[in-house]
Amino acid sequence: MTKYVISVNHETCIGCGACEQNCDNFKLTDRKSNPIDSEVDEIGCNQEAAEGCPVAAISVEAV
Repeated sequence: MTKYVISVNHETCIGCGACEQNCDNFKLTDRKSNPIDSEVDEIGCNQEAAEGCPVAAISVEAV
């Protein structure tokens, strides 16, 4: 079964909140995005959050 690892490059993240709007797995903490669950069984809305990030700070990788 494929699992997905969600990560955010905090040096790139501008804290705009687009990820929170696209996916309930993200939360802004100290003006930076963080996944609530960094490893998930289904990609769900995490890919939408990554694609909607204006600075491409979010990555979703299959492991």
